[in-house]
Amino acid sequence: MRRAAAVASLLCGVTLLLLPGRWPLLSWIPFGIGTWHVLRLPRRTALVLILAGGALLPLAASLRPPGSSDDMYRYVWDGRVQVSGIDPYRYPPASPELAHLRDGFLWPPTSNWCVPGGCTLINRPTVPTIYPPVAEAVFVAVDVVSPTGSRERPMQLTMAAFAFGLAIFLWYALRTLGRDPRRAVLWAWCPLVALETGNNAHVEAVAVLLSAVALWLLARARTRRTTALGAVVLGLAVATKLTPGLLVPAVLRRRPLTVVLACTGAVLTVYLPHILAVGPAVLGYLPGYLHEEGFTHGARYGLLPGPIAEPAAVAILAAAALRVAFTADPDRPWRGAAQLVAVSLLVTTPNYPWYVLLLVMLIAFGAPAEWLILAPAAYLAQFAHDLALSPLLAQRLGYGTALAVILAGLAIRTRHANRGYATRGSPAMYHRGPLR
Repeated sequence: MRRAAAVASLLCGVTLLLLPGRWPLLSWIPFGIGTWHVLRLPRRTALVLILAGGALLPLAASLRPPGSSDDMYRYVWDGRVQVSGIDPYRYPPASPELAHLRDGFLWPPTSNWCVPGGCTLINRPTVPTIYPPVAEAVFVAVDVVSPTGSRERPMQLTMAAFAFGLAIFLWYALRTLGRDPRRAVLWAWCPLVALETGNNAHVEAVAVLLSAVALWLLARARTRRTTALGAVVLGLAVATKLTPGLLVPAVLRRRPLTVVLACTGAVLTVYLPHILAVGPAVLGYLPGYLHEEGFTHGARYGLLPGPIAEPAAVAILAAAALRVAFTADPDRPWRGAAQLVAVSLLVTTPNYPWYVLLLVMLIAFGAPAEWLILAPAAYLAQFAHDLALSPLLAQRLGYGTALAVILAGLAIRTRHANRGYATRGSPAMYHRGPLR
């Protein structure tokens, strides 16, 4: 009965992901039902269902063009630019030096992004790319193997494959760490994963996979060499998308100098060829992006009071990072890492759901499952206009609710832990005869 319910939930989720418009967002319902059952099935049955979902859900999402993000078109363009022998940080897409690379797919007659040279699907065509070198290397690889005229599909399938690879790795990693490998379902069946990797093809799929491998290596590290290897992999994750840098404080308690040097060395190594080619331009649009998104003038922090939003955000994030750095369990670094990632999401209240992918992986490792509420919060902020809400109201409603759920979960867990401690510590526990 439980297996049938899990299969039905999976099929329902796949069907919803095939529908147009916002219907795929309803796949959170079968995800919740199906996950509950999978976590209670025998492990062999659960493994088959987890792998089936990890493959089918992103694949189903990839059968439609990107529905809520146009980042993928920049990926395709950056890959094309590099294959032509030009450094991706040198010119913005609208530059006349790159005009010979334009085609009808990325440069249609009409689009949301139009410049004097034409219209394009590439967002922000007048500024250089923002993506770090490892991401750029992935874009090159996809372009090299893509058939002519294949449009967005190769990039979607690539990111779906990375998501599926992480589902496989999570099962293996959790089992070797002595944890329940069935928790891999929280990643493999998550609608956020299917939509943001299979459909929108976000490069976070690569960064999160590298982050998971790094955490696994560092949790098991007992020698300086293994620690350095894990830190190098973490550095490659940071050089794919900057957000895995939030994991660093959680892995510092065991050989901090080795971690810092190896991680930094990996980042500098992959950046070096681009620095030699274009110098400071290697930063791309990152400074402008931080200003545009409101990080530098306080507009980004939906749950913080406007006049003090920026200093309050810095103080909260710094305090959280320091706490994690001094208290994280080096054998279970995902716990501290998840705390810092969750705090950063609550502070910055992004309207980009794919930023939550890193947290989903950490939840699969062992962070509280109710923290998944941050994903619907991000979608509420993203679709504020569709719901006739102001962006700020959507941020406060979504992330405020998420904060309440997280705090409630923390209170319940603390109460249960205290009750368990009181029971274990009671003298009656050790009394064999009748109480007198």
